[in-house]
Amino acid sequence: MSTRIETRLAELGLSLPEAAAPVAAYVPAVEHGGLLHISGQLPFDDGALMMGRVGEDRELGFAQEAAKRCALMLLAQAKRALSGDLSRIERVVKLGVFVNSAPGFTDQAKVANGASELMIDLLGDIGRHARSAVGVAVLPLGAVVEIDAIIAVR
Repeated sequence: MSTRIETRLAELGLSLPEAAAPVAAYVPAVEHGGLLHISGQLPFDDGALMMGRVGEDRELGFAQEAAKRCALMLLAQAKRALSGDLSRIERVVKLGVFVNSAPGFTDQAKVANGASELMIDLLGDIGRHARSAVGVAVLPLGAVVEIDAIIAVR
């Protein structure tokens, strides 16, 4: 089934990756009470984890691209959790963005825009969301960014 989201992905020359398996004792997504809670997703580029610390060994543009790839992985997890039916998405409610940041790096919001802008581009107004963008000292497996989501579904 092709949805508006998948059509828009194709128009942008993007595709959803294969939904990643959990790396610890949790599930990728839980649907409850009309909300789909998606666990933190890491960024992959052709199967390789995008690693590093922004402001130390990675630049802002790299981290923004990583955030965009996290957003694609969030949608891949949503598609799996919704039995392939992305048309069930009613609204992206919130993104939680964690940025592996060097001391003194203060552009976490600009990094998070990589994911936020893609959600809006793909979903229109229902992609507009609340958000937090937090700098952290380290992320699992050395990832540069991790993003989780809450999505309202029908």
